[in-house]
Amino acid sequence: MEGFEPSGARDVIWLGNSRKNLKEFPKEVQKGLGGEIQKMQFGGMPEDAKPFNATGSGVFEIAIEYDTNAYRVVVAVKLGDKIYVLHAFQKKSTKGIATQKKDVDLIKERYRQAQRMSKS
Repeated sequence: MEGFEPSGARDVIWLGNSRKNLKEFPKEVQKGLGGEIQKMQFGGMPEDAKPFNATGSGVFEIAIEYDTNAYRVVVAVKLGDKIYVLHAFQKKSTKGIATQKKDVDLIKERYRQAQRMSKS
């Protein structure tokens, strides 16, 4: 359609190696998580997104189970008009459902980075 431009799509900012990590996931996982991020770009919220409570409000974890593995993407959606992908990782918890401390620490650091970026 001539002159048609999609409106309302928010830019996605990939922090650290989050995009590279996502591209290393199985294709089905990439498509699933990518679709969930795209839903957020247009103002929707994935049904399986849950608050990531170790950081500030507006940070969500999207989880996909695939072939006995768990894949996660953590996204900040309430920092200005952009969406910040803080971390993408395959969950390898040694303590039940808890996310490993190294992943939580990385997410917290990238959240602080996203906060700084949103203010500039």
